Amino acid sequence: MLRFSTAGESHGESLVAVLSGIPAGLEVDQAFLDRELWRRQQGYGRGGRMKLERDHAHILSGVRHGKTIGSPIAMQLENKDWKNWQEALPVAAGDPEKHRPLQAPRPGHADLAGALKYNFPDARYVLERASARESAARVAAGALCKIFLRQLGIEIASHVLAVGGATVANAEIAWDAIQALAAREQVVLNCADPEAEARMKAEVDEALSTGDTVGGVFEVVAHGVVPGLGSYANWDERLDGQLAAAVMSLPAVKAVELGAGVSAAASPGSAVHDEIGYAGRAGETITHFTRASNRAGGLEGGVSNGEDILLRGYLKPISTLRKPLASVDFATRKPVQASYERSDVCVVPAAGVGAEAMVALVLARCALEKFGGDSMMETVRNFQSYCQQLRQY
Repeated sequence: MLRFSTAGESHGESLVAVLSGIPAGLEVDQAFLDRELWRRQQGYGRGGRMKLERDHAHILSGVRHGKTIGSPIAMQLENKDWKNWQEALPVAAGDPEKHRPLQAPRPGHADLAGALKYNFPDARYVLERASARESAARVAAGALCKIFLRQLGIEIASHVLAVGGATVANAEIAWDAIQALAAREQVVLNCADPEAEARMKAEVDEALSTGDTVGGVFEVVAHGVVPGLGSYANWDERLDGQLAAAVMSLPAVKAVELGAGVSAAASPGSAVHDEIGYAGRAGETITHFTRASNRAGGLEGGVSNGEDILLRGYLKPISTLRKPLASVDFATRKPVQASYERSDVCVVPAAGVGAEAMVALVLARCALEKFGGDSMMETVRNFQSYCQQLRQY
């Protein structure tokens, strides 16, 4: 059973990710882990925090001589900003006078709901854990799962379809173009359409000039997924439900779409469902059944069907505004402007990278449930046997 968890606060000493269930013998590419973390920090419209941090996944356990050993993998991501917060957020009692309370909860953030839930007098501790900084630990764990999935022929990448009102005219971007974005040495808005990216950049500039923030839409593509992951047998085993929940768990994601889910709701069935063909026994493909389209997004009945898995995340504008909205002071209950902390204007590309990680974690867990194996040799052998079964179907 693949499991992961994260710990740490936004301005604490470090973040920690723990991933257990990866088979022994997987070769770990440290440079790839750190590049994934670098990708998460990029994008036009990021704030000052990204200038402070240069994330590195420091592996503490579960990997020896460059390979996994079957035990839980623990990774530490140092927070460079900790030096500025040691006295304000000490582990010990410290000096209460040096605490930095967040007195005016921000509309749209977890501030007020979290303070009410945990009976805090201000929202500082809520901010510290609810912050999207936590997603860096998820990206580290997801990067390990990406390395594992590559052994099964599965690749995962994302691209941006919209920022504010600027959208890609043709949303059907080829896989090669999406994959190439991840290899770029400079990330603007992670859009495969240069003209659309220029309009997206203008949307960010407008938000910056008015003290506002801007959201958008990203798409995650899982390429090379074999049919048969997930299940229709029980509600919580459905792959579409697992993926939607995983991506919705990311901060600021307010909606998830699989395939043509939104437009399909207003279309007749004849224009929605993907017609099935048969390619014959050529031997080059894993399965001989074909699809004329992929409006289902690679999922039918909660099970992968062999097509690319297509998932879109709809990201609201982040809730920390340089021109704050109305709020109420925790102590006085009087109207005030919401608190402002150093923040971003646009995080859509970074959210796409976080969503890649969550998709990788779900697919890796489902793959291990289906193929099993305590070592990579055993897992790959089981996977290859299943692929042979599909070829003979």
